[in-house]
Amino acid sequence: MDKDLKKAVKAFRDQGFTVEVSNHVHVIVRKDGTFVTAFADSGADTRGMRNGVADATRFGFRGLPER
Repeated sequence: MDKDLKKAVKAFRDQGFTVEVSNHVHVIVRKDGTFVTAFADSGADTRGMRNGVADATRFGFRGLPER
């Protein structure tokens, strides 16, 4: 898991989301048991983080911390 994804996981958990890693391939984010988004663990997808955060904002995610 790359450092940006680790920061995102911490931000999700701090804001009340549930985060689980499935088979070291995907990071799955849920809110109150409802699927929110999934991230690839490799970080090869350059738009994956933006798309996942956009999905999560629809469930009340307030965004990632500033770098």
